[in-house]
This record gives sequence, structure tokens and C-alpha cells, in this order.
Amino acid sequence: MQVLFGAFKISLLFICLAIALGFSSCTGTSANKAVNSKTSSETKAPTQPIVPDPERFQKIELASNLNEPLELQILPEGDVLLIERTGGIKLFDAKENKLRLVTNLPVFHDLEDGLLGLALDPDYALNHFIYFFYSPVGDKAVQRVSRFNFANGTLDVKSEKVLLEIPTQRQECCHSAGSLAFGPDKNLYIALGDNTNPHNPGYYNSIDERKGREFWDAQRTAGNTNDLRGKILRIKPEPDGTYTIPEGNLFPVNTPKTRPEIYAMGVRNPYRIAIDAKTGWLYWGDVGQNTIDNPARGPISYDEWHQAKQPGFFGWPYFAGNNQPYADFDFATEKTGLFFNPLKPINNSPNNTGSQELPPAVGALIWYSYDESKEFKNLGTGGKSPIAGPFYYSKNYQQTPAWVKTPRKFPDYYNGKWFIAEWLRDWINVVTLDEAGNIKDIERFMPTAKFDHPIDLEFGPDGALYVLEYGTGWFAQNQNSRLVRIDYIEGNRPPVAKIKASKTAGAVPLTVSFSGAESFDYDKNDKLTYEWQLLDSEKSLAAGSETKYQFDRPGSFRISLKVTDNQGESSTQEIKIEAGNEQPEVTINFAGNQSFYWNQMPVRYQVKVKDKEDGSLGTGKIAPQEVLTTVDLADMGTDLTFLAQNQEKPTSIYLHPGQQLIKQSDCLGCHQEKTKSIGPSWVQIANRYPEEDKSISALTQKVIKGGNGNWGEAAMSAHPQLTDKEVSQMVKYILAVKMNQEAKNRLPMQGIFKPDNKAEGLYIFRSMYQDKGFGNTPPQVGQITQALRNAKVKAIYCDENQAAIRYNNAYIRFPADNSYISFQNLDLTTIENLKIAFSTSFTCRLSFRLDKPSGIEIGALDLQPNETPGGNITNLITDWKEQTLRIKPLIGKHSLYVVATNFPPDQGNKYLSLNWVYFLPSDTAYK
Repeated sequence: MQVLFGAFKISLLFICLAIALGFSSCTGTSANKAVNSKTSSETKAPTQPIVPDPERFQKIELASNLNEPLELQILPEGDVLLIERTGGIKLFDAKENKLRLVTNLPVFHDLEDGLLGLALDPDYALNHFIYFFYSPVGDKAVQRVSRFNFANGTLDVKSEKVLLEIPTQRQECCHSAGSLAFGPDKNLYIALGDNTNPHNPGYYNSIDERKGREFWDAQRTAGNTNDLRGKILRIKPEPDGTYTIPEGNLFPVNTPKTRPEIYAMGVRNPYRIAIDAKTGWLYWGDVGQNTIDNPARGPISYDEWHQAKQPGFFGWPYFAGNNQPYADFDFATEKTGLFFNPLKPINNSPNNTGSQELPPAVGALIWYSYDESKEFKNLGTGGKSPIAGPFYYSKNYQQTPAWVKTPRKFPDYYNGKWFIAEWLRDWINVVTLDEAGNIKDIERFMPTAKFDHPIDLEFGPDGALYVLEYGTGWFAQNQNSRLVRIDYIEGNRPPVAKIKASKTAGAVPLTVSFSGAESFDYDKNDKLTYEWQLLDSEKSLAAGSETKYQFDRPGSFRISLKVTDNQGESSTQEIKIEAGNEQPEVTINFAGNQSFYWNQMPVRYQVKVKDKEDGSLGTGKIAPQEVLTTVDLADMGTDLTFLAQNQEKPTSIYLHPGQQLIKQSDCLGCHQEKTKSIGPSWVQIANRYPEEDKSISALTQKVIKGGNGNWGEAAMSAHPQLTDKEVSQMVKYILAVKMNQEAKNRLPMQGIFKPDNKAEGLYIFRSMYQDKGFGNTPPQVGQITQALRNAKVKAIYCDENQAAIRYNNAYIRFPADNSYISFQNLDLTTIENLKIAFSTSFTCRLSFRLDKPSGIEIGALDLQPNETPGGNITNLITDWKEQTLRIKPLIGKHSLYVVATNFPPDQGNKYLSLNWVYFLPSDTAYK
């Protein structure tokens, strides 16, 4: 699977996942080099005032667990609108402090396509227009820029005005781009990737002109004056939903073999565009090709930030970095030709439908590779994916909006500076430019803060910086994906109150210890005072950072902690205590290993439940039928936390993938589980259709294609954005929901479970017991979720990697000595052997270590070559060699680090690849 939008690259030659833009000033080669030659000395000593204290910036999480968030816009009243690649449009309500789904826009989201761009109309407060760049569903392969009406938190889907459709191809990845931004002249800028497969041998520039390889030739798109892909377009939206061409684009209207919408061409995957409101200059980041370092063919892989003061040609696929040329190459004969000339680039590809002679190429403003940059500071090392963020102008935030209680705008120090981010290196930097647009300084912003793949940055009308973090997993809904706001606190900063309670429920008398020790104040010298209050009463608890209270009567109680600094600033936090009924204790015990299952090998388990008021399973006071224990097979991406939070009653159906998909879709807008809404309830559907393959197939197609009102006048909308597999899971869940029906995957309280011989994912065991309450106190639920994973663990499911590459989301590549991956929190009890599947063209070693990369070595394998040196490294490996080692006996849970070592000094552009690690138990472990 290709990773996010055009080859986000994890280290040298990582080809699959880029995300970026591309563009620069039309100054000519010599002028461009002269500007950039000053950079090294000019970035040494900032001339700005003293940098603000980083601890005065507060990173506040507004929402998390997003599904591939891409772009955001802040509305005038402070709400935040954001989009997700698979079609989700979500609104963070600032007053309610809550994120909600506005709607799911049907989009084609295979490859790197989807809902990719979002922009507010400059006159949004008056006309409520918003613009989306998205990939519509259907057989027609296009990208679309459309205008919609969005008001009062509602998107009027029927109001769509299609401004522009761009033909694309959907047979090969990559590079969809899709960012939208308005300039100060109210012109709309549209970023489009080159829509070209970059995976040619050696990952050089994409100029494969062979017949049948058109989709591997970026000369037909980025280098083509008559094609809109690989470009940044500039148009003028008109009130009637059409557009006109503003003056000053690259090609005047009616110029033969050109498109007048083009402002910048020669970009690979222009992902985030930003316009300086003061100068009107355009900026973006462009992830470069993952080129092998071969001077005969061209420059090493560079990623770039570009600046465009005027329209121009920005190099791809002929130049990279500061106009370093690639050589022409005949893929049919494998002969290298002359280097392309940046002063007079020529596109003579048979796939070119535009002019052969292109404008002079313009180099990047900032360019960098995998190692430490010699030209620019504070860029770091490793994988690279540049993100262009906004410019900050303090004059725009002189008046604090009425909806902001405490000023949060950034200080004047950042006036006129440009914020950029690095998606893979997880940092935000601030760039200072002089009046001519030359770089004066690059400085790290909030250097100690953790950002999980920042993908979009915008300043709101409050002067705070809003950041979308994509999260660490590719094409996934990540727990650590989030929307955050970064505030600057000037003067005295209020403390932060944090409560911990020893218990939140229990029988009376219930004594609970409360701690406010984790409360803190950003102003280190401030002394904090702690006030504890039993809310809904006049009672105060003993003061101090630690206190306790005994609840003598049943009921629900709220405890408040108010923390105040010595200047009177304060903050509060509350916690709820349920007194009068002890929460049940539920456990699932497995015999032997607690992390793995082996296909067809029996898993022995026992469920135990005890409750202070009700008794226990062991004594017979709690009947087995009162405890719901289920098992289900899920894929490796299943969010166990999500599962735990969404099963509230032991009588409800186990939350399998179909229910999770329904919760993430628009289904609940028309259907409820037991009550008829616009459409029938799940129970009504389940009672009409039998649970058999014929019904599942028919209903799946009805959901995708739409219904014709079988349940009344209202017809069901089509859902072409969902796959057959997704809808089939949803239908299976619905058909299983019959009134008072118990989970079909229910297990007895103890026994033997035998995994399927083809199972590959997680077996999720869940046990729940809801007690009977006590007196007037409500029932409490005790529950536990435990997962066993297949003992043959794919390397790409590692929890951590250092310099390793998730190649094509298929296996791991180790590019250098001491690169490693790790699997966290594995039970190694009963494990005697490790077996691996690997491929390498050189002799090397894999070391298996406990708990840290330099930890105790429990075994190692010396690996001999099994692949031909000099082979095509772009091809997926199909011939794996297997090797086994015996490890030292271990007990309990550990983190296992797999460290690549003993690489040859002349390794060049070759890798050690790892497919899987198989954890093998002793023969007697489960007998």
C-alpha cells in the first residue's frame, strides 16, 4: 500500500509515501544560486529580539483519534473545520469543546486520493462559501474543486458548484496533493501532484517514455504545459460558481498548447500551500524523488520548500534542490544521456501534449536530504516530508475576539515570520526572511514539545496556532492523531489543576484518597494553594495537595480541586465518585503465554468474577449466564481502547468491526438499533432478513447503490465511498442484532478455544459483568479486554523503529548499521525459538535484545546473502529465506528489539529486509 499522498519517506530511498508541494521564485539559475549562497552565513545569528520563553506556549488538545486528518480552517467565531482523507468533514465546537461529524462526503480514497483540500472563501462571514478539493466516486477518474454552502454547522451538499475538474489516472499511485488556499487578492490557489508512479529502478526522476509506461512519466503531467497535474493553479472564483483567469499566470489565455490556469509547473507533489498575505508570494513544501546517489544520473534525493514571487517552472522532473540537473535516460536501452539544461529545459517526451520548450527552471528556497544540511540549520536528519505553514502578522490580532476569555495570541517576536513543519521529523520551525525573501534564520519552535506528524498549521482569528497531527500510522485512524491549539500566555500564567483518586466507586463507608500533586504552574516560582470542595454541598475537604474523604452514605458525588497561584490565578478540575456499590472485578486467565496464539493450537482460558455485594462466579452467587464473555477476530489495526469505551452493557452485542464502521459512518443519522427513525431499526432489518450469504450480498449492494423505499417513502442514499468488505461487515452486524439476542461469539466461563488455521490478526477476548447495584446506587460494570496476536508477527506491525523503512507497507527494510525495530510488551514465557523470514544481498547480523536497543542479547542470527546484488530494489520481494535461532528462556513481558548490525562498509544502496518474526513455543508448553 502506498503511504500518505506521494511518498512520505522514512529514510534513504523510501519511495512510497510523499506528501508535499513544490514551487519557487522565477529568478533564473545564477540569481537563485546567488541568493542561496548567502544562506549558510546568514542563518547563524538571528537579529530578532530575544526568543519568547518556550514554556509560555501551551499545547492544548482539542480532539484526538482522527481518521487521517489533512487540512483545517478556523471559522470567524473560533470553531474549527477539518477534513479527513476518507471523506469525513468534522467541526470542533469551541463553545461546547466538542468535535462532531458534519457529514461524510462520498470520495474515492484508494491510492492517495480522497478528500484532500479545504479553504474558506475570503468573504465567508458574508457568503458562507467553502471549497473542497476531492476525488469523486465513480468510474470517471478526476479530481474536483467544488464550492459548497456551509452555515450553522451544516454543509448543504446539494449546493455544490463544480469549479474545476482535472482528469487523472487511478491505475497507478502516486501524488495527489490537493491543498487549497486563497491569496490576498482573493484568487484561489490549487495544488496538484504529478499523478505519476515514482517507483522506477533507482528512484531517479520519472521520465520513463516506454510504451505502456505512460503513468511512470512525469513529463506528461508536471513537465507538460497543457496538463493541470504537477502544478499549482491560480483562478478567480466568481459568485455564480464559475471561475475566470486572473492576469499574471504563467501562460496567457489562448496560448497554444498551454492551460491558462497554471501559475507554477514542475512540481512533484505540492502538498501544503501558503501565501504570504503581505507580499502575495506563494510558498509550499515538495517531497523529492528518493534517488540513489549516482552523480552520473543526477542529484541525491532532496526535499524542498519553495518560494514563488511570480509564476514559473520549478524543475520537476528535470531538476532538484537548487536546480541540480538530472541526466536524460532511455529506459528501453538503459543508456544515460546529457544533463538537462535549467536555462532551457526541453520536454520531448512522446507523452507530452504541450510545448516542448519550457520556461527556465527555478531552484528551491530550502533543500535538504537525509543527513544534516550544510546549507540550512535546524532541519535535523532522517526521513523527510516538508510542510508549509502560515505567516504570522501581529497587526491582524490587535483586538482579542469576544469569544476568547484569556488572550492567547502569539507575541510580536514572530511578526512576519513563516512557520514550517516536518511531517516525519515531527518538528515545527520558524523561518525569518528579509524584505527580498532571502532566508535570514531558521529556528526551532517549542523544541521540547512532541508533535506526531504535523500535517497542517493555521493561525486562527485569536492569534493562536492550530495544528493537525496525522499520527504515526500510515492510512490509519491513529490514537495519537489530534487537533491542538497552541496558546501564548503573556504575564502570569494560571496553574493547571489535576486530580487523581485512589478509587472512583465502592461500597460505603468508602474512603478515597485524592491527590493534586500532579497540578503544576508554568511560572516556577509561584506557590500553589489547594482547595477541595464537595460540590452540591457546603462541605470543604482538608486543604493541601493531598487529602482524603470518607463517604458514609450512598450516592453520586462531585469533588472539585481549585489550584491558585500566589497572584490569584486559578484553575479547577472535577472528579465524580459513586459511593455505595463496589465495582466488580473481572479477569481472564490464559494458560501459558499471555500475548500469542498459534493456529489450531488450543487456548485454555478461565474467567473469574467477584463482586463485594453480589458474590462471585466461584461460589455460585453470580450465574455464568450473567457474565458475557466473547471472542472475535479483528485485524491488527483494531483500536482496543475504542472497543473498551464502546461496550457499556454486558447484554449488548460484542463490538465487532461492523459496529465500529457504523459508528464512523452516517448510518446512525437515519437508523437506530431498536427504534424506527427515517429508516427501519436494526432489529426490524434483522427480523426481516435471514443471516445467510444471499441476504448479506444483496443488502451490501443495496447499501452501496442505494435503496428504493422498501421501508416507506424515504429512499436510502447510496454509499459508493464504502467498499464491499466494509459494508458486508456492517450488514453482518445488523443481521445479528435481534431483540434479546445474545452474542453469537459467546464463550463459556472456562474452556478451550481453538484459533482458526488461517487467522492472522488479533483474537480479542472480552468479559463483562454488570452487578445488581446496591440500595439506591446504580449498577457498576466490571470488564476486561485482552488480545492475543498471531505468533507470526509481521515486521511492519512493529511498535517502534529507528531509521528502518516500512517498505510499501509490506515489510521492513534496514538501511544501515544499528537501525532497528521493536515489539513492545510481549509475553516471552514459554517461547524457546525465534524464526524469521529475511532477504539480503550482503552478509550481516540481526541481534535480538531485551527492553532497549543496547539491552541484553537473547540471541542473534548471522545472515548470508540470498538475493542477487544489484537487483531491482523497487520490486517487492517474493523469495524469502527462513532461519531459526534458539533464545534464552524468559518469563514475563518484555520489549523485544531487533537490531541490524555488521553491515559492510561498501553496502551502497542495498538493504536487509525482514518479513516476519515467528515466536515458537516449547513442544510441551500447551500439552
